[in-house]
Amino acid sequence: MSRPKLPKQMRKVADQALLSRIEAGLERVEISLKAATEHTDPIAAVTARHLVDAGGKRIRPVLVLLTSELGDSADPSVIDAAVVVELTHLATLYHDDVMDNAPTRRGVPTAHNIWGNSVAILTGDLLFARASQIVSRLGEKALTLQADTFERLCLGQLHETVGPQGGEDAVSHYIRVLADKTGSLIAASAQLGAMFANAPQEVLQPLTNYGEKIGVAFQLIDDVIDIAEAGASGKTPGTDLRAGVPTLPMLLLRKQAINDSEAAALVEFIDSGLEEDAKLVEAVTRLRNHPVAEAAYQEAKRWADEAIADLAPLPESTVKAALRNFAEAVVDRSN
Repeated sequence: MSRPKLPKQMRKVADQALLSRIEAGLERVEISLKAATEHTDPIAAVTARHLVDAGGKRIRPVLVLLTSELGDSADPSVIDAAVVVELTHLATLYHDDVMDNAPTRRGVPTAHNIWGNSVAILTGDLLFARASQIVSRLGEKALTLQADTFERLCLGQLHETVGPQGGEDAVSHYIRVLADKTGSLIAASAQLGAMFANAPQEVLQPLTNYGEKIGVAFQLIDDVIDIAEAGASGKTPGTDLRAGVPTLPMLLLRKQAINDSEAAALVEFIDSGLEEDAKLVEAVTRLRNHPVAEAAYQEAKRWADEAIADLAPLPESTVKAALRNFAEAVVDRSN
């Protein structure tokens, strides 16, 4: 098996010994992920491995491994915790792709496009079940954290589906959705690594706050990347814009359009449909050059900066430096 690569956000960490330990841990996580998605059932044996085999950034396991360096990172429970958060993440992807009718995920056809919606949903449920089996062996604290995180994941998807309610501000609603859908699991990842490495109790809350804010920043930068010029991120510009997926630049544009005729004209142009490639390119270019694009980037940067500030109680160390580097790199993914 080829050694899994660290996410780009980790590659600039100066401590090479730390990086080597994280890489070695990530290899163990990968082996355990494949073992955790093995099934005697001939259908589940294929569907449950679909996204594991497709690869991915493994950001959540990496954070588990990184924060475990604040204590005894050699504790085998750390690997189990990393597997739990990645299985949980993968399960949400199966469900999200059905709800969004996404055609591809990680460069391969989505499960529902291969086997249908019902099989994809049930496979996601199987992965949740397998994550629950593993976390149940880690003790009550981990089980409670997993259950609380699972609830927030579901609530985030529910709130995204039904949209803002009763005059609720659309941007505030959107940030809340990101905090639940993405921030909650990244926060749990940061907390679990330290927890099972028996790190000092006082680092747990700062790491939890850090993880949640990193999750929000990560998703907000995705919104910026969607209207950026094609680059190293690998994302096709305008994918979300064409699909009508809510993003921060569009939410800010719609808010501005209430009192700004230029913004209103751009909203009307985008809402008229972007099926034609030439029209999509024009829409992306106009939105990219509009002030709301920079405002969205600055909002993502603000969340990342606040995540770094939450690390203040941690003692200075190469791990703290790596966490700071990770946060800074999140907002640099657009190039």
